[in-house]
Parts: sequence; structure tokens; C-alpha cells
Amino acid sequence: MADEDGTTAVRGTAAGDWPGTDPLEANRAVRGELGGANVPFLPSLAARGPGSDEIGRTLGILVEMPFDLQPHGWRLVQRPGKDQRRAESALSSDINALGDIAGAEERTSPRLKLHLQGPLSLAAGVHLHNGERVLIDHGARRELYASLAAGAGEFVRRVSSVARGAELILQLDEPDADRILSGRVPTASGYRSLRAIDRREATEAWDLVTASVVAAGASGTVLAPGDSDVALDAARASAATALALHLPSITDRQWEALAEDIESGRELWLAILDPRGPVPQVSALVEPVLAAWRRVGLPVQALAALTATTQHGLEVRSPTDAVRVLTRLAQAADALDQVRAEG
Repeated sequence: MADEDGTTAVRGTAAGDWPGTDPLEANRAVRGELGGANVPFLPSLAARGPGSDEIGRTLGILVEMPFDLQPHGWRLVQRPGKDQRRAESALSSDINALGDIAGAEERTSPRLKLHLQGPLSLAAGVHLHNGERVLIDHGARRELYASLAAGAGEFVRRVSSVARGAELILQLDEPDADRILSGRVPTASGYRSLRAIDRREATEAWDLVTASVVAAGASGTVLAPGDSDVALDAARASAATALALHLPSITDRQWEALAEDIESGRELWLAILDPRGPVPQVSALVEPVLAAWRRVGLPVQALAALTATTQHGLEVRSPTDAVRVLTRLAQAADALDQVRAEG
């Protein structure tokens, strides 16, 4: 969101998970705390059970790719069943709740973040009928990537219809990208590891989803590739609008590369707060960001490329504690923005 002078403000958001089971309460809390230049998100409520977890929720948007839940995890099948209907129903409830809350606002938020599992981690977390991971089969991976891209585009269109003109951006979470790209994902038996996926395939899969959601009206994607060099290098080669990383895990070498990206116009989403621990003071959140900025020689005006966010883990807090985390994060984003404006 732009300030009155046309510059871009530092924003705050969160990973996307949220405690509880009531989507109306969740959306009301998120949008109540992340106003102004900040970026509210469509919360996922894993406490509702299977189908609301990160993988099940993402499977619920796939196009023409039925699935069910087995003791060993999510599985692709021939026809839809109760597990798929539960996942689809939960997501519909989330979107309807967003529409109800946004529709009652006098001044709606100008931006909204959605989030899904990325194509690589989804392929590692879902199984074929024979029990092996989708990741093992090149053709199955390609079908899954295409289905996810099509479904993500439709997801954006559905949310856009209730978001009252908000700019939508989709975050793709890839917690398994490093293991996938370095060949460390075990087979179903556990006795060996699956062959590493080529980085070009990873980039192509991410770009396929990005192209689909942009065509559907989103402003772009935020890619969260994890902390390894191999995953970050692949992510930097993608068309993602922004990269999302954990601040404490970024190495000096990675900071040099990220500084180049920022100077080239890419946004950086930094997880500066771990919601599973005590809520830090604002200064404890702001100072490490400014120290890293100074270390790589970025001007404070470049903080305009920054969105401050959380690591995953809000879902384990109480709703009251989760609101406190968002409040503190918004305060940290505002403090960073003051540094930017005064610089």
C-alpha cells in the first residue's frame, strides 16, 4: 500500500495458520489487527481436523484430481469421497466467512494474502494408490502441478468475488523443498531416498502456479522455499513476486543475493517472530532487521520492499495470544516504516 507521498510502506502479516475452529471469529480477529498498510490473510484452522491441515486444505482446491485420507496420509484416488467433501466444505466456509466479515467493514483492507502448500511439498506429502509418494512419478508430478495451478487460479477468483476489490497475493509454502531438491525424501519403505528433483522442474512448477493466479487477477506469488542455499537459488530463478524467509536463518551469502533481488524490485517477506515462544518487545524485532540491512549496505528506503511476518505456529496459541502476536508484529512493521520514512 502506498503512502500519501507515493512511497510504499513496510507491511505486517502472518504465515496463515490460526487457532480455533470458527472462521468468522478468525477472520474478524485477523482483519481487526492487520489494518492500514498491513496485509490480512485468509486464516487456516487446522484444529477442525483432517481437510483443514495444510496439505488437505490445498488438495481441496485441486481440479479433477480426487483424493482421500488413509492411515499413512493423503492419497490420490479415482473418485471423490467424504474426506474430499470435508476439505472442500471447510474451505468454502472460510471463504464465506471472509465475505461476511469484509462485507460488514466500513473500510476494507486494500490487500489480502492467501496461502497454499507449494507444488513440490504437495507432491512429497501426497501418495499414489500404491502407497508411494507422488514425488516418485514424473508423470504424476506433472499432473499434480497442472491441477494445483488450475485450482489456485480458481481459488483466487472465488476469494476475489468476496474480497471487495482487495489486491490478492498467494503464498506458496515449500517446507520440504530442500529435502526434495537434495534427494533426501524417503520412499514409502523408508529404506532409500527418492531421486532429487531438478531445480529447473521446481522453478517451472512454481512459475506455472504464478502464471495461473496472475491470469486469475492476483498480483503475484510469495514463495517460501525454506532456508537452504539450493532451495533459495531455485526460488530466486522463479517468477515469484516475493521470497519469504526466516530472518534468523539467513546466511551472509544469502543476504548478498537477497540484496541484489531487492535492488532489482523483488519484495522480501521476513519472518521476524516465532509465535511459539514469548512475544518479544518491538525493539527486539526491529533491531535484527536493521542490522542485516546495514550489513549488506541496503538504504533504509529499501525497507519499502519488506513485509514483516511470523513463522508458522500461531495455531498452537490461544486466540487471545494469537491476537497479541499480530498486534506486536503490526507495531514492529510500523516502527520499521518510521525508520524508512525518516531515512
